Amino acid sequence: MDMMGEGASAIPGSEVTAVTFRLTEEQREIRAMAREFALGEIRPHAADWDARRSLDPEVFSKLGELGFLGMRVPEAFGGLGLDLDTYLLVLEELAWGDASVALAVAIHSGPVGHLLLRYGTEGQKTRYLPRLASGEILGAFALSEAGAGSDARSLATLARRDGEDWVLRGSKKWVTNGGQAGIVVVFARWEEGEGMNAFLLETDAPGWEVGKREVTMGLAASETVEVALADVRLGADALLGEEGEGFGYALEALDVGRAGIAALALGIARAAFEHARDYSRERVQFGRPLAAFQATRFKLADMAVRITSARSLIRMAAHALEPQGNGGPGRGEPDPESPSARSLAAMAKLTASEAALWIADEAVQIFGGYGYMRDYPVEKLLRDAKGMEISEGTSEIMRLVVAREVVQEDGS
Repeated sequence: MDMMGEGASAIPGSEVTAVTFRLTEEQREIRAMAREFALGEIRPHAADWDARRSLDPEVFSKLGELGFLGMRVPEAFGGLGLDLDTYLLVLEELAWGDASVALAVAIHSGPVGHLLLRYGTEGQKTRYLPRLASGEILGAFALSEAGAGSDARSLATLARRDGEDWVLRGSKKWVTNGGQAGIVVVFARWEEGEGMNAFLLETDAPGWEVGKREVTMGLAASETVEVALADVRLGADALLGEEGEGFGYALEALDVGRAGIAALALGIARAAFEHARDYSRERVQFGRPLAAFQATRFKLADMAVRITSARSLIRMAAHALEPQGNGGPGRGEPDPESPSARSLAAMAKLTASEAALWIADEAVQIFGGYGYMRDYPVEKLLRDAKGMEISEGTSEIMRLVVAREVVQEDGS
């Protein structure tokens, strides 16, 4: 199968072409629009946002105007109706501009949008999707807790029936967009029944209490908070999907979320690579540019290899997670010759996040003393990259997901 050609993606500034799926004309145009936005509206502000630990609200207004907050929302509900592959291309470009912006979009459009589209009722979709697409409200995803990070089965937050209503009590940790969000997908253990439930919670509901803002090593401008649910009362129409099926929904959302984090990591990796490459051409030591030394050239070559590998896995995961129209295996139609969609999402996230951290670290090394200073961009990229190895499941959890399939164990 010929997967090269005009639409094939390439490492910026090099002659190394990625063996990957072709991009359509529409994908190239949307990616170019995202790159232009990142260059003009995100990058000039990224250092200031990082220092202030806050994103300007205007960036979300502009993202909404371009349709980038409704990328996965069908056109009938005011969105762009993009496929997962194209959506991940845009996330990569936004992260190339600033990963904090891209993370907010990834949570809003990834796990939240996916679950609403897949399991929401027509009433829920009509009520929330147009507002999410326009940017009128942001979405957040509340699964993790102080005692239930990697082990999502250990949720302590409870949901109990009270007549026709549900009452939620507990707390959540590490909720991205939690202080700004208008709608949150909240997971809680069903007190009276088996399993876990997912709920659509509007944040003006009495009892939803935003707690402290976390001070993070990287992704400093991203709003990550803890929240408390003090007997939050929700109507019957707030239940998302079927009763007791929340754990499966959470895993499915995490598959999509991990593909998104992989795309973010790729954007960080590309940015670090480009900064290191350009600096190595300009910085002269011992009468020669750094790029003339074999030690530097080998670092740049290894960066290019890791970027290309990550990009290919991300696109494979996208096609497996959403096979319609591209001939890939579906969730219910496993291809015995290929890893499952879940495993590919984990592989992509693991490969891209570890590549981003390694590349950012090597970029700092190429910059030398300057790279350790906050006046230069690679220091921030290194801090942001570390978050990619933790978000939506640590690297250790990704290896467990892949290993279960490799040794053919049951489990999620």
